This record gives sequence, structure tokens and C-alpha cells, in this order.
Amino acid sequence: MGRLDGKVALITGGARGQGAAEAALFTTEGAAVFITDVLTEDGPKTAADVGATFLPHDVTQPDQWQAVVAQVANERGRIDVLVNNAGILHWATMTQTPLDLWNRIVAVNQTGVFLGMQAVAPMMMEQRSGSIVNISSVGGLRGSGPAFAYGATKWAVRGMTKGAAQELGPYGVRVNSIHPGIIDTAMIADLPLDEMATRVPLRRYASPDEVAKLALWLASDDSAYASGAEFVLDGGMTA
Repeated sequence: MGRLDGKVALITGGARGQGAAEAALFTTEGAAVFITDVLTEDGPKTAADVGATFLPHDVTQPDQWQAVVAQVANERGRIDVLVNNAGILHWATMTQTPLDLWNRIVAVNQTGVFLGMQAVAPMMMEQRSGSIVNISSVGGLRGSGPAFAYGATKWAVRGMTKGAAQELGPYGVRVNSIHPGIIDTAMIADLPLDEMATRVPLRRYASPDEVAKLALWLASDDSAYASGAEFVLDGGMTA
């Protein structure tokens, strides 16, 4: 038996990286998985590779959220898991961040998470069950001076997670956040990962599969009493 047998999962930013790894693991564990992304060339290929369904989707657009949720509900009748994984990173300090860049990062990383939770909440509340997993970052646990707007949004995701957990808990819906450290994905492919890993207590960076395993636990009934919490996956960086 798979740990997600009979469950329907929706994963944003699923065309590559952590989202793709989560989709692959979730399908292996028995879930019917829908991945969404603005990467309309990579998305269908990833979906075919992992046995998921791809839906083009801009997480900053409320109407697209409603359309995606309606399509999943129409095909599967429910949504049990939402992984708000879509995100963007831009390196700029506070004084170097123009307003248009700030607004773009907030729109994807923060507003996209808000819209996602808001879109699936009515169905999950009616079901009286569900798990929402919001992907934050170690940038949501400490200062992120070199990526100021990114860090600000990841702090926001942490706070929104706790607020949503308070509201949705009485309906049996759990909301948690994951805070990855250095993960080997395209988002940071241009960084010196080996050098950065020397400053991590475990002396290595992680693969997307390791984030996926934590997301799987939070999506599954194994974590039935976990809600409103942040789960850190950083090799000891913030210890």
C-alpha cells in the first residue's frame, strides 16, 4: 500500500526541481497528482515522466486558481493535498530592489500561496480533511540580506501558514511549512554549491528528493497531528 493511496494532490511549480520530485514520489505512493506551472514546455514532459497530469497555471492569477481547482474537482471529485511549491528567487539587497521587482516576487511567492490556500479551502473544509504544504525557506527563519524580497516573502509564507492552520484546523485541515536550505535545483544552479556546503554542519547540500520525502510525510496521514508548524530541512544551517 502507498502512503497516499486514494488521495488527490495538486502541486504548483511542478515542472522541475522540488515540485517535480514531489510529483514523482507522490505518484509512486499512490496519489493522483496534478502539477501546474508557467513552464508549458517542461510541464507536460515532467507529467508524462512521473505519471501526473499537467495544467498550465500562473499562481498570481485568481481566475486561473479557480479554473485549476474546478478542473481537478471535476476529474477527481476532491483535493486532499496542496503543495504550494511555485516560487522565484532574485538576488538583490533592500536598497537594490526596485518596486516592480518587489511586486513580482511578492506576487508569486506570497500572493500565490495565499490564493492557493484560499482556492482549496472551501473543498477541504467541506471534506473535513486535507493537508496544505507551503514551501518556504531558511530565508523565512533568518535575515536574507542578499535576496531581500525573496526572504520577506518566505517569512510571510511562514506566518500565513500559522494563520491558516488556526482557521482551518477545526475542519480537520492541516497547514504546515517546509524550510529548505541549500537544495540542488535550477533556481540556484549558478551558485558554488560545493563551497556553500562547507558552511553547513552536515557538510553537504540536499537533493530535491529529500524535500519531497518531507512533503510526503506532511501530505500523508502519518503526520495527522502536525499543523501550524515549520519543518526545517537545512543540514543544520540554522541550528
